[in-house]
Formats: sequence, structure tokens, C-alpha cells
Amino acid sequence: MKIRHLTARSLTWCVAAAAITVSTVVVPSATSATDAAPAAADPCAGVPWMDSTRSPSERARALLDASSLDQKLRWLNEQAANDPARTVFARQRPRNIPASDPIDTTSFTMPAQVSCTPAIAYADGPQNVNAGSGVTYFPAPIAQAAAWNTDLAHAKGAAQSDEAWLKSRNVLLAPGLASGRDPRNGRTSEYLGEDALLAGLTAAAGSRGITSNPERPVSSQLKHLVGNEQELDRQLSSSNVDQRTLREIYTLPFEIGIDRGNVGSVMCGFNALNNDWTCGSHTLLRRILKTEIGFKGFVMTDFGSTHQYKIPASSLKAGLDQELNAWREWTPQIIKDQIAAGLITEADVDDAAFRVVRSHIAAGLFDVAKPATAQPVVTTPEHKVVSRAVAEQGSVLLKNESGVLPLQGAGETIAVIGPTAAKTAATGDADASSVCTYGTALTSGCSESVVAPLDSIRARAESQGGSVVYNNGSDLASAAATAADADVVVVFGYYKEGEFSDRANLSLDGNGDALVSAVAAANPRTVVVLQTGGPVTMPWIDSVQGILETWYAGEQMGPAIAALLFGDVNPSGKLPMTFPKSVADLPTAGSPAQYPGVFANGSTTRPAGSFEVRQVAYSEGMKVGYRWYASENVEPLFPFGYGLSYANFTYSHLQITPTTAKGKAEIRVRFRLDNDGLVAGTEVAQAYVRLPGAAGEPSKRLLGWKRVTLQPGEFQNVQITLSPSDISDLHLLDYWSTASQEWEKAEGTYQVTVGGSFDTALSDTFTIH
Repeated sequence: MKIRHLTARSLTWCVAAAAITVSTVVVPSATSATDAAPAAADPCAGVPWMDSTRSPSERARALLDASSLDQKLRWLNEQAANDPARTVFARQRPRNIPASDPIDTTSFTMPAQVSCTPAIAYADGPQNVNAGSGVTYFPAPIAQAAAWNTDLAHAKGAAQSDEAWLKSRNVLLAPGLASGRDPRNGRTSEYLGEDALLAGLTAAAGSRGITSNPERPVSSQLKHLVGNEQELDRQLSSSNVDQRTLREIYTLPFEIGIDRGNVGSVMCGFNALNNDWTCGSHTLLRRILKTEIGFKGFVMTDFGSTHQYKIPASSLKAGLDQELNAWREWTPQIIKDQIAAGLITEADVDDAAFRVVRSHIAAGLFDVAKPATAQPVVTTPEHKVVSRAVAEQGSVLLKNESGVLPLQGAGETIAVIGPTAAKTAATGDADASSVCTYGTALTSGCSESVVAPLDSIRARAESQGGSVVYNNGSDLASAAATAADADVVVVFGYYKEGEFSDRANLSLDGNGDALVSAVAAANPRTVVVLQTGGPVTMPWIDSVQGILETWYAGEQMGPAIAALLFGDVNPSGKLPMTFPKSVADLPTAGSPAQYPGVFANGSTTRPAGSFEVRQVAYSEGMKVGYRWYASENVEPLFPFGYGLSYANFTYSHLQITPTTAKGKAEIRVRFRLDNDGLVAGTEVAQAYVRLPGAAGEPSKRLLGWKRVTLQPGEFQNVQITLSPSDISDLHLLDYWSTASQEWEKAEGTYQVTVGGSFDTALSDTFTIH
């Protein structure tokens, strides 16, 4: 069993090419005429849970020892826990229950919390701090993953933390993790891709960034545990997955995020796991998360995701610690009644309350009070620099034929086409703000701050004596005419996604495929800028010369996209998800039982008024993402890890040492990387490993990576070092044994490949005895 303390740990073998510095805004304290008077004695100075010389566990235990049962119960609900002086509450009706079920929603009172407990406030935050206007709109998390830069993830987390604090929030519900089983998932852009190692380490770095300033402490949360891989019927569906797949694909990124991050809490999902609701699953919460992974923080629901309103004691005993927002499944009286009935004990309440209190103390929330008032504007120029860096480093150059990119500008007429290029009144319900972030609730703020690509491209072209013409693309004939008269065309294609529903397909929205085809037919020098939340199909791919995937690039999308198109910034992003040629090639395309899931009668359509749980068969097993395409010999449109550059990188001289490893040996992957191109660039060099056949793995897996910046004609002897703790803690060479119920290593030959994507060329081996 591993015990994960709430402390940050470093990873030495994922190195960013450049550090991003985030400046902290210092807010001077208010002064008054009374400041010169002697300070009154601190009434909390002698309170044991406010004694910072004690450990978080000692302080949490002291607080609970001084608490009544009702005061302990307050920690089991967000509203009661975070507002210690509030005494009147109301129960909200649990979700997904028949209207005929009687639920008492009468207001009730509770005693105030014990003295010297802080006010705490949560904010959602995978992309930006969701706490009103005046914040920085960063690119979507999928873009963060595409940067393959943990230093940049840390910088973004630190910037978000600063903004959360100034908005009077000190718990940030971020980062988010899912495994990309089906990219039609409406929240694909909110997560960090299909690989456990890349997603886990990126989340860990973001978590460390969020918790990096002890003077402005903010706690971090990972969500949603686990199998929350579709929005369709997310509250009434069961993700049915075998045990080995569960550990290697779905819980592993959470384990890595906890191991290498500084995570205070974990949010469970709406869905069931093997017909056991994740927010009430003893197997998932008590055994896997808290015992085997060793997580010491607390587990919190999403809004109304408990699903235990008739037997609330079972979720508390299973390892759930706190209900988000209002009381729903739990109320103080219900829990006390179930204690009296012998279904749970006060020790169960103590365990949950202790985890919440200890986590908040460990994060510093008891020692530094959050600001009493939220500032209206908390974005800073430094934070906008980070936002632009994520947009630039996370954009992926997918195609570049005939030197169409970078754009030259001088003396050329550039046609910019498509509604999302401009910051104008929406055309077809789309403009630049529509693809600033995901969903609808968050995009409204982008309309104020987004810098449109059209404006940045025009300014950049005109600075070199070029010109730009614009067409919104609503009329195909008009768009084609505009393209025909230009020297080069940049056409923007998009699709929108968000919480509460999945996408029906992976095609462009707004008649985008027809627009790209019409423009390319009129002018072969066409570059497509994609603004999507995940993979997209490209029926027009052979008719265009350039493709740049920019995801939902945040408020600084304009200058970032212009810099990439004109070569002021050399693209370095790599795909964190495989792009299929068609939806029919997805791992989940085998049967309706895999997606969207079926009901008892075999139908995929929910009957009106039904509360039956949709059964979703994860029968593809571990063949998720690149593992599917490799093991099934399905050629993707673009493989995982793929991304071009204006430089030209070549790999040679791969060597693995030692050739035979025993015990806790360090493993070193060495190779030479050359920049044979004419411009400087940064390459994300990737290493993969194929385990011995006895392990039964479907394909090779990501082993590590390194960002390397080279000048033209320069080379570097690169080394990716896998320390014994890396190999052990991150399960780099392990598989989950269902026989022993442990992570194990297979004896035999391990094949390591190195290159610029999953389709690597260089290969060497080592052996484990």
C-alpha cells in the first residue's frame, strides 16, 4: 500500500524547454488611524487547531475533539462546512428520483461551527477560474496537454490560483481527468488526453502550480473519478469495465496526479462503475483510492451525484466525505437516524470530517484567511502571457505541403475566411468568442476579452506590406470568390462542445466541411485553422496544403495563431489524442452496447419517464486511444504524439542502459536529435515501451518525453532518465495482475522506441530478470 502525503514531488525526466514566470500581484493591506494602536490579542492564538507548529493531523483531531456531532456533520456538506457562521439550511431534492417520492425540503437549523474555523469557497477551474468576469480565459485543458510541457502546466496553475484567491476563492475544482475513450464526449476539451502518463503528469504539475503560493493558499482537486467518459445519460449510466482496464487506463492518471501533485480532494462522477455508483462505491473509494493508492485527502460529490438517497449511510461508509453545494442525499437528521439504527457509527462521521479538515489545514486554508471581498478584475498582463504561451505551445501543425507555411506576408493578399476568425456579431451563432473556451456558460466572458485571429493576422500582414481580406463564409460562392482572388487562404473550421451532451459526430460545425472544400477548390494554397475540442474528421484533407489545430485557444488566440502562421513562433505541439479517419474507426464503434450503451430491451433510446440505468460496455478493454489503432491495425488520420515543425528533426543512435535490469535499477534512454532545418525549433522527443508478451498488453505505451530546443544545424545527445521511483510510482513498466491484485513486472525483453510521435522508428531493448 502506498501512502500519498499532501506534498509536491518533482519529476526529473519531463523537462520543459523554457520556463514561464508568473508574477504574483501583491495587494497592499488597508491602513487606518487605528493601525498605530497596540494590536488586540488574537483570540485564536491558543486554539490547538490553529497552532501551525502541530501537524495537520494533530490539528484536525483537536478540532474534532472539541466538536459536537452536529459540528462534525457540518464538514460533510459544502454549504455548512464552508460558511461556519451559517445556521439555517434547506435540503435540495435528490436528482433522478420519481416525482412521486416524498422528500422533505423544509429548512432546518444547525449550531454554528466551533470557533476559529475559516470561511472557504470553491470555484470550478479546469480552464479558467469560474468566478465571474475579470479573469484570464486560458486555452482549454486539451491544449495544455498538447503542449507536453509540465512547467507550463505549473505556470498556468499558479496563475489560476492567484486569480482564484483574488476572487475570494480558495479551493479550485481542477484539474480534470478522463481517458478519451470516445472523443464525442462533450467534455473532451476539458480533460488532458488519452494517455495516463501524459494526463497524470500534466494534472500533477497543474495541481502543484495551484498550491504553490503559501501566502495565498488555494487547494486543488482532481475530477471526475472515474469512468465519466460520456455526457449522454451521465447521471443514469453504468460504465462496465474489467478490473485490469480499470487500473491501467482509468484510475492510473488519478494515481499519477495524486502521487506527483499536491491534491487536496477528489471529485467522484455522476455515473456508476459496474452498476455501483462512483460516489458510493466501496471498491473505488475505500479500497482503490484511499487504501491501495493511499490518498489522504477527501472525496466530494459533483452536484447531486450521490445516488444514495434511500440508503445514505452506504455512501458515507464507502468512502464519500462531502456533498457538494446543498444537502441532498445526506442531512444531519438522516445521518443521526442511521447512527441510531446501527447502520453507521459516529466513527464513520469522524473519518469523513477528519479528512476534510486535515486537507484544508494541510493546504494552508486555516492559516491565511481568504480575502473578504472579491476583486472585480484579477487578470494581469503576466497571466495573459501564460495564456498565449499555452495557445502557442499547444497548437499542433498537422500538415504543411509546398511550403505554404509560414506565411510570407510581404506583398501578398491573404484571404481570411470563416465566422470564428472575427470578433463580430455572431454569424450562424459563431464568432471568435464561441471557440475561446468550451460550453456555453463560460464563453460569454470570452466575448469581452478575446483577441480575434482576424485582427492579429491583419496587423501582422500589414506590418510587412501585405493585405488581408475577410469573408465570414456564410455564402459558399462568395467565400470561394474571395479565396480565388487571394494569394493564400486561411480558412477557419470549428465545432462546439460542452457539458450535458455529447457530439453526434466529429465533423466541423456550421457547414464547415463544405466551406473548406469550396475554398480549397478555388485556391489550392489553402491553410485550415481548426478550433475544436478534440479530434476532427477531414474529408477535405487532400485538397488543402496546411492544417493547424489550435483547439479552444483562449482569449489570446489571435496573437498566438498569427505568430504560428507567420513563423514568429515555431509550432511544437503534439497530439494528446489520436485523430481517426472516421467515427467508424473509434474504439467504441463496435456496437451500440459500447456507445452510447443500451437498456434492458436492447434499445439505445431512454423511454419517457424511465430511471433505468443505461449499460455501457467497455468491451474494448485496454484498447483505448492509440492502443486500439495499433493493436487492431487501424490506420489513424494522425497518430498520438504527432505534430510537425518548421524545423526538421532527425533521430539517431538510440541506446538503452543498462541492457539487463534487476531490482530498482535506473534506466537511461539515450539518443541523438538533430535539427536539419533552416530555423530554430522545439521538438517533443517521445519514448515508448512494449512490455514482454507475458504481460498481455495490447500495444506499446508512452514511457517518457523531453522538450528539446535546437538551432538550425545543431544537435543534442538527449537522455531520458527513468529513476527507480519513476518506474515504481508511475507504473511505467508494470501491468495490473488480476491474480495477485497488485502491479507486477513481467520478466523478459522490453522494446523501447523513440521518435516524434507514436509512429517511432528507432528501437532498442533491455531485459528484466
